[in-house]
Amino acid sequence: MSTTSLAIECNAVKKSFGNVNALKGATISARPGEVTAIVGDNGAGKTTLIKCIAGVYQPDEGEIRINGESVTFDSPESARVAGIETVYQNLSLVEDLTIWQNLFLNREITKNLGVVKILNRAKMREESEAMLKKLDVYIPSVRSRTRGLSGGQRQAVAICRAVGWGSKVVIMDEPTAALGARETMKVEELIKKMKAQGLAILLISHNFEQVLRLSDHIFVMRQGDVIAGMRTKDTTGDELVALITGSAKRG
Repeated sequence: MSTTSLAIECNAVKKSFGNVNALKGATISARPGEVTAIVGDNGAGKTTLIKCIAGVYQPDEGEIRINGESVTFDSPESARVAGIETVYQNLSLVEDLTIWQNLFLNREITKNLGVVKILNRAKMREESEAMLKKLDVYIPSVRSRTRGLSGGQRQAVAICRAVGWGSKVVIMDEPTAALGARETMKVEELIKKMKAQGLAILLISHNFEQVLRLSDHIFVMRQGDVIAGMRTKDTTGDELVALITGSAKRG
């Protein structure tokens, strides 16, 4: 496969914190319109890798490429400008703000009132409704305070915020870990809709059933290395466990 057909590539990425080698040369890639899962035990390097992709950390060595072009991010904002959005487990929503305010946080639309710029609240509410409609998310009103939403609704708002800004890659870190079965199902439907829209989705999850259900490709990490990569249809939950624990190897 040519590199231009990949939405994102990480080539031999290394990251250390003092004497701790969190990443020892991780290499992964993800295609547009696919869910690519990254699995591994706690401390395997998954979180460090996605934070390098998201601009939270800068790699010590290695290269990150977006649509075939080498990129360097010095902040999460620079990663967002390049089309990388991250939905963390804690969501990073402000509970006392409304839904539309959360969707446009740090991206407020303004209009001129003479020589003064003021917030264009009506425009932001209108576009917020369109963002939710695009992913078929039901929220009674974009004027609702976030603290009154269910866990699944909050996750839906966070996903809409990630998708609504011309994203190329959406990173999802344990997106359903704190949700019940019904809300998990709704979030998984949103992930499928993002995939259908052609986004590349990086999914970090300890739920192997979910990984096998949603993903197209899986990378397995252990002790800072990517030790295996395979198409989801070519593996099983038992093999993933064996690879993670070190009791099996892939040729």
